[in-house]
Amino acid sequence: MFTGLIEDVGEVLLIRRTPSGGFLKVKTSLGDVRTGDSVAVNGVCLTAVQIEGNVLAFEVSPETFSRTNLGQLRVGEAVNIERALRADARLGGHLVLGHVDFTARILSFERRGDHRELLLEIPSRWELHFVEKGSVAVDGVSLTVNAVMPGRISINVIPHTYENTNLRYRRSGDRVNVETDLIGKYVLRYLSRREESLEGRLTDLFGA
Repeated sequence: MFTGLIEDVGEVLLIRRTPSGGFLKVKTSLGDVRTGDSVAVNGVCLTAVQIEGNVLAFEVSPETFSRTNLGQLRVGEAVNIERALRADARLGGHLVLGHVDFTARILSFERRGDHRELLLEIPSRWELHFVEKGSVAVDGVSLTVNAVMPGRISINVIPHTYENTNLRYRRSGDRVNVETDLIGKYVLRYLSRREESLEGRLTDLFGA
């Protein structure tokens, strides 16, 4: 479990894909990471399998490569790093699992005064997962949705977030990892099953 409050911007030292998955090595200034710990890299929950000084090594599954932007990383690229939430820590941001739902294309990322507006392209099947002023994790960063439009969402990025995450390197056309709000997922699941149950009862009573 994570919060979406990025602790460090690390550097990719190695990215290797194999038929069975692959490996990722990242340099970070964070300490207090042990072998077996969960670490979010660009919002993807990974397990540290080896630690050499300030270098963390991760195994990456084929599923993770296919659903996230980790497979597009290049050596030297900046990645967002967050250690797993401790039970006695404050919960800033919002609840983030590190299970990416899809990657979104950046349509625009423009300055608006001191802030920046991030416009993301959203697949139609995911549109109901977003609400105005709701939470979303973008490359692991906890952000607030400003507006929801057909096929896209608008997000405001404050200067602190921009300067202290890899968002400062993002440009139009880049693909970012998106994880929708956990609570919203359960609400939508509950409502869909309730609707299916109601339709089933009506069919039993009145026929198709």
